[in-house]
Amino acid sequence: MHQGLGIKGTGGGKEMLSIAEFIRNLRKGRAWTDVKVKSPQLSREATYKLSLKNSTLQCISSRESKNPFVEQAVQYAVAASKVIFLDKDKKDALNKLLLLGLDITILGSNDFYSYRNQIEAHGLPLTPDALASLPPFSSIMFNSEASNGTIAGEKCKPEVAKTGLGSSAAMTTSVVAALLHYLGVINLPFSVKSLPEGNTSNSDLDFVHVIAQSAHCIAQGKIGSGFDVSAAVYGSQRYVRFSPAVLSSAQVMGGNSLQEVVTDILKEKWDHENFQFSLPPLMTLLLGEPGTGGSSTPSMVGAVKQWQKSDPQKSLETWKKLAYANSVLEAQLKSLNKLAEDHWEAYRHTLAVCSGCGHERWMEQVAHQHQESIVKSLLGARDAFLEIRCHMQQMGKAADVPIEPESQTQLLDATMNMEGILLAGVPGAGGYDAIFAIILGEASNAVIRFWSSVGVLPLLVREDPHGVSLESGDPRAKEVSSAILSIQIN
Repeated sequence: MHQGLGIKGTGGGKEMLSIAEFIRNLRKGRAWTDVKVKSPQLSREATYKLSLKNSTLQCISSRESKNPFVEQAVQYAVAASKVIFLDKDKKDALNKLLLLGLDITILGSNDFYSYRNQIEAHGLPLTPDALASLPPFSSIMFNSEASNGTIAGEKCKPEVAKTGLGSSAAMTTSVVAALLHYLGVINLPFSVKSLPEGNTSNSDLDFVHVIAQSAHCIAQGKIGSGFDVSAAVYGSQRYVRFSPAVLSSAQVMGGNSLQEVVTDILKEKWDHENFQFSLPPLMTLLLGEPGTGGSSTPSMVGAVKQWQKSDPQKSLETWKKLAYANSVLEAQLKSLNKLAEDHWEAYRHTLAVCSGCGHERWMEQVAHQHQESIVKSLLGARDAFLEIRCHMQQMGKAADVPIEPESQTQLLDATMNMEGILLAGVPGAGGYDAIFAIILGEASNAVIRFWSSVGVLPLLVREDPHGVSLESGDPRAKEVSSAILSIQIN
């Protein structure tokens, strides 16, 4: 999925500081440089002064234009650069580059945001074709104050009408990765295809991950699961979160400078795990937007944590059951990948016939042992996911938050009973964000028609195993067909 970003010196590449000019600036004690952040889709522009000494930003434009995720991303990326460049020549070169100023333009893929109001205003149907007719990086809509509602006194919807696909994490990761690349700390590839096949990690991506996680957690005011950031960095994966203790120095800065905090963070043992993971072949991930403008993940997570504190025994029991069901689902999907690899023709035939009938008839299609193993894994995955949904519903009721709202439950149940549907659920923290379905073979069109008929807008985004990479040109100048997170640097 695209989260576009352009970074350049404020001189546009034409204005260069000579060594003599650079030394004069340092002698004059010029301690600040200019940073401009533009968000064309929001019609917003923020201007800052960046302290070369402390790597901190001071906003000099209106407060309405500020974005804490961008601010923390810039500060942490610059501080990390100063920590890495210990050699005097490299430090001087870094300061010289920073003295040119930073002009940052942020663009987010349409898939991150809700455009159903624009589509309906033009009298178009709620279909992927209508969504595709919008220009890339279209203007973003805002949720009205009246529709926001509250959870424990907090807004349960974000300011921007979103689809709940991790836009804040994608933006934070893009800013961090672009700055680290621009400042010469890391070297990202210009194409995801140039990354080693099968790898979900390398040292540059690991560095981006640590800095982006730190910036994102500080910006949102709490340490979350970190999965959205990890997915933005590495792509599709099986993820185990890091220990919150690795960010203890960032949470309690005390009298330490940001560079000292980043130094401590980089020294910590980051014990997260990410393993390559992708859907089995001949399966499609389809997402749909119900049209409620999204939910505020921090508010919902806060309510769940409050429930954990108030009823630790019950919450731990639910958590263990949920973890077990997740592990079963993972095992069944891995089994399907292996069966596809070992018995491709049987796998291809089985998914083709199962895509044309409901799950209750899948076993009737079995003709030999390999097909039976495939159908058993399909049904095992369904059963495990139904368990997951059940535990998530229980958690939502106990915490008094709409993790799977009743309106979503009815829609998901109806979807799961359609022909060729393996799973259907709510992603992430749940709520009124996007819904998803994993579909066998060629059964997608029927789901698209059904969702559209009940007011759900099927999205264009698809599962992609790749993570952050560079764009070779301005993404606004070409058709955006990639479903990866990417950044463009001028």
